[in-house]
Amino acid sequence: MRALDRFRRELGRLLRDRLTGLAVLLTLLSPLAGLTVYRPAAADTMLTRFLANPALAGGVIGSLLFGLLAVYTLDRARRSRVDVLADAAVSPLTTALVRLLALLTAAVLATALTMAVWLPVSLHRIGAVFRGTDYVLAYALFMGLALPLSILAAAAAYQFTRRADLSLALLAAFAGLGLTVWSDSWQLRWLSPAVWALSDDFSNDRLFRTVAYQRLTWLAALAGVWAVSYLCIRRYGKGALGSLARNARRVCRPAVAAALLACAATAYAAQPFFDHSNLDLTAQALFELPYAEGLSCLSRTYQLFPDTDAGTLTGRATYQFRNTSGQGQTVAFGVNPGYDLRSATADGAAVSAVRTGYEESGMALWEVSLPAGETAELTLEYGGFPTDWNLTAVATPGEPEISADYLCLENETLAPYLLNVLPGEDGFPTTTEITLPGSMTVIPFGTSRAELAAEHPDGTRTWRYTSHNAGGILYAGDYVREDIEAGGITVEFYYGRRHQAVMEAAGAVEAVATVIDYCTAHYGPLPVSAGGTLKLIQSRVAGGGYATDGASLLNEADFTAANLADTGKGGGAGEVMIHELVHQWWGLGRMFDEAGPDSPWSAEGLTCYTSYRIAKELYGEAYAREAYVELWQQEVADYYQNFYVRNPAYLASLPEADRAAIAASLYRCRQYAEMPLKLLRAEELVGGEAAMDQILRELFTRELDPLNPYLTYQDFLDACGLTEEELNLG
Repeated sequence: MRALDRFRRELGRLLRDRLTGLAVLLTLLSPLAGLTVYRPAAADTMLTRFLANPALAGGVIGSLLFGLLAVYTLDRARRSRVDVLADAAVSPLTTALVRLLALLTAAVLATALTMAVWLPVSLHRIGAVFRGTDYVLAYALFMGLALPLSILAAAAAYQFTRRADLSLALLAAFAGLGLTVWSDSWQLRWLSPAVWALSDDFSNDRLFRTVAYQRLTWLAALAGVWAVSYLCIRRYGKGALGSLARNARRVCRPAVAAALLACAATAYAAQPFFDHSNLDLTAQALFELPYAEGLSCLSRTYQLFPDTDAGTLTGRATYQFRNTSGQGQTVAFGVNPGYDLRSATADGAAVSAVRTGYEESGMALWEVSLPAGETAELTLEYGGFPTDWNLTAVATPGEPEISADYLCLENETLAPYLLNVLPGEDGFPTTTEITLPGSMTVIPFGTSRAELAAEHPDGTRTWRYTSHNAGGILYAGDYVREDIEAGGITVEFYYGRRHQAVMEAAGAVEAVATVIDYCTAHYGPLPVSAGGTLKLIQSRVAGGGYATDGASLLNEADFTAANLADTGKGGGAGEVMIHELVHQWWGLGRMFDEAGPDSPWSAEGLTCYTSYRIAKELYGEAYAREAYVELWQQEVADYYQNFYVRNPAYLASLPEADRAAIAASLYRCRQYAEMPLKLLRAEELVGGEAAMDQILRELFTRELDPLNPYLTYQDFLDACGLTEEELNLG
């Protein structure tokens, strides 16, 4: 009987088995867990909620189910006590291979069936930002490749031990390691990869590449382990070692196992996604390098050529130096560790460029020799696949993204960053040119303005801008731009084209104008609006926003359809939009200190209070009281009646996961409900809205201490002339 016919028969038998049907059915239902109890991806985008988490849950649960099925299937002959007869009729090596292929085929069918069943659900829940490519890749990588890993692990355990109970114990231990002990290493999380967010508005290429690399590394490793276990399949009445010696006589078998394990080890060691920066966060070696004596940088020119398909960057950086020391100098550069300096020339002659091997804060230290001479022009050719800082590997993987609809290049990822050279009299005059697909808009983060320099026959366009900063941040993407006049400034509002329908439905432009007019009049202009212009840029989903002169970042996750429906932030999408924009004042314009977990003080409290005041002005006191104050009062009343608030000792005795979930819920209530009510009470005690506005204006416009720029609860109380006890709501 040929192997193909045996495979067909084994697959048919497997698919007719009731346990297989049960495993497939439970795998089909497993994404439900990702919508309810198992949500490892934390960001609040629609694709994260309704695609990433269901697919990850399906991967974990489906893997365990198919691992159990693999052990059950492989143990069937021994359990029925016909293993000796079966092995006499057909080689056990052939049987093991055929059963493995049948199990893998069943896993593929289960994944395909799950994707087909959940497609209409995902389409409905995700809405306008649904993308078929993201859907297929998420289920294929997060779930589809997880099932074969479990099958290979379970089959290898059984072939080593020939005992179902011990195989299941080993599989459980292996799964436990992946979910607990190894959870801090993105490469070792074989069961549930490190995924914290999927972007709705922009691409997810980088994250999918990272997960695919990790999955394929594990696939090679476990296939290698299975190949070793394959050599241990018992034959001729021998034990595991005797069978190993017998089965290894065909050199190709151990060679395949060794090749697979070697590939996995190489892939693990040579992963291209995260750097090897010093894990000591207090290390400042790169920023404490002594400046080169008598050397200054007069100007810089960058020419950038991103490959948006491969996610790589090629660049040319030219530096003009003045050297008054009369001797050669060593120039230190911080370069993205994924880049290589392919050539270095000074005034046309090749010079030495050495990578020292030290990495810190997402930068690799390179040293370039500069010859003696009063002036020198140094040109560096560089490029590669940019790595991300290793600290983000588990927390926020997926950057730096370089794709056809989004790009963010920051400092050392943009170009080699000068570490030990002082600027000239005019700072660091820099001209940057970047060539991108025609659909992308270039947005320098700051006061610089990009201009279209050239259009090319292949549909790409070259943009140019100038700056004077030591570093630089460049955004580019498929953006919609809205120009808004408000608060005495011009706001250039950039958001992703895929999000246009959601933004229009939420009245984004009107919300921006309303917030800027109101907050400027009541609290003062934003300190980052430079020259009467402010860029508001929606970024790909990130851990938060930041601002600089002339530009401020808006986190994509703040403007998803799910977030805009959050009644805790406002009575409708437009009011939630207002809430998020108020953070330009409370949270970005003025940063808040990290208050204790039991304190309600936060940027959210002042933002909720300001949103209420804006709603009151727009829609009247009756509406604002019903949509905001009454909801806060109800939440706070429930909060004070909460069993764990009244009996905190019981909270401490709960399991860590339950304790964290309850604490997060209570903390949200303190921020979004208790603190706004405290602010209303403070408003009443200081003499009304006008007096409160004056106090907040003085706090917002006060001169900051650079060493301690945060707005604290005590600062607020002192400005009001109140004590913490006077604001108690009990």
